Amino acid sequence: MVNKILVINPGSTSTKVAVFDDEEIIKNKTLAHSHKKLKNFNRINDQYKYRKDQVLESLEEMNIALSELNAVVARGGLLKPLKGGTYEINDLMYNHLMKGVEGEHASNLGGLIARELSDELFIPGYIVDPVVVDEMEQVAKVSGFVEVDRKSIFHALNQKAVARKVSGELGKNYNEAKIIVSHLGGGISVGVHKYGKVVDVNNALDGDGPFSPERCGSLPWGDLLKNLKENNKNYEEAKKDLIGNGGLASYLGTTDARKVEELIENNDDKAKLIFEAMAYQVAKEIGACSVVVDGEVDALVLTGGLSNSERLVNLIKKKVNFIAPVYVFPGEFEMQALALGALRVLRNEEKPKKYMPG
Repeated sequence: MVNKILVINPGSTSTKVAVFDDEEIIKNKTLAHSHKKLKNFNRINDQYKYRKDQVLESLEEMNIALSELNAVVARGGLLKPLKGGTYEINDLMYNHLMKGVEGEHASNLGGLIARELSDELFIPGYIVDPVVVDEMEQVAKVSGFVEVDRKSIFHALNQKAVARKVSGELGKNYNEAKIIVSHLGGGISVGVHKYGKVVDVNNALDGDGPFSPERCGSLPWGDLLKNLKENNKNYEEAKKDLIGNGGLASYLGTTDARKVEELIENNDDKAKLIFEAMAYQVAKEIGACSVVVDGEVDALVLTGGLSNSERLVNLIKKKVNFIAPVYVFPGEFEMQALALGALRVLRNEEKPKKYMPG
C-alpha cells in the first residue's frame, strides 16, 4: 500500500506544500503571502486559518483529493525542548503552539494546521525534528555563568536529514555514526551527531558560533556591553542589530552571499576579508566540535543555501578535510525529511513520540 502524505512547511512570507507517495514527491507548490496581507494579523499565530485555507486551495489546484491522504506532517515550531524524532500532535502541543509558550514563529503554524486537518480527515498528524530538539550532553550546556545555560536551537530537521543520508553512504546506520554537520544559511549551526543524537551544537538563533549573513554569532562580551551602554541601546534594539543585522549585513550591508561574491570578483578587499572570516569561523567551529568525539569523526557535512557557494565550500574544506571526508549537500531537504519522518512511523519502523515536556 502506498502512503500519500501531505507535507506543510510555513515560512515567514510563504508556505511550502507537497504531497508524497511514500518517498516520491508527486506534487508541490510554494504559496507566497504578501506583506500587505500578513500585516492584517496582529500575531503570527492569527495567520493559521488564512494559511490553512491557502493549503486547502492549493490541494484542490493540484487535484489532490483530501480522502486520498493517509497522514499530514508539518515542520515543528517553538516548543519546550524535546528529543529528536517524529511526534504526534497532541492536545498539549497544539495548545503550546497556539499560545506561543516558547515564542511565536511561522513554523508554529505548521503544527496548528496539521492538527486541524488530521482531526477533520481522521488521519495521523505529526511534526518532525523541530528547531528545539535538545539532545545535548549536560557538560555541553555549561556556559561559564551560572545564570545562563547554553541552549540547543538549530536546524535540526535538515541536519538530521543529511546526517542520515551520509550515514547510508558510509554503509552505517545513523545510530552508529559520528558526523559533524554544518548548516550554512541565514543562520549557521554546527552540530555533533553521535550515535543518533546531536550531543553538542551552537545556538543558531540568538547565541554563539560562527557569524552568518544576518547573525553576529559569538562576540567579545566585554566590548559588546560597553558598546550597548555607550549607544544607549535597549534589549529590542540590540537584538535587532545582533540577530537581524549582524554578520555580513553588519559589515557589508547585505545578507546575499551572491552579492558579496560579486564584490570579491570586482576586487573588493573588504568583502574578500569578511567572506573569508565567515568561512574561517565555520571551519574553527568544526574543528572545536571534533574534540567532542575525541577526533573520531566519520564524516563532515556542509549543507544549507550557502553551501551552493563553491568559493565558501572550498575555503572551509581546505581547513577541515584533514579531520574526515567532507560531503556537500547544497540547499535544504526539509520537505523530504518531513515526509520520511512520517513514513518511518507509518511503516512501523519507529514509534511516534509523545510531547510530554517535564
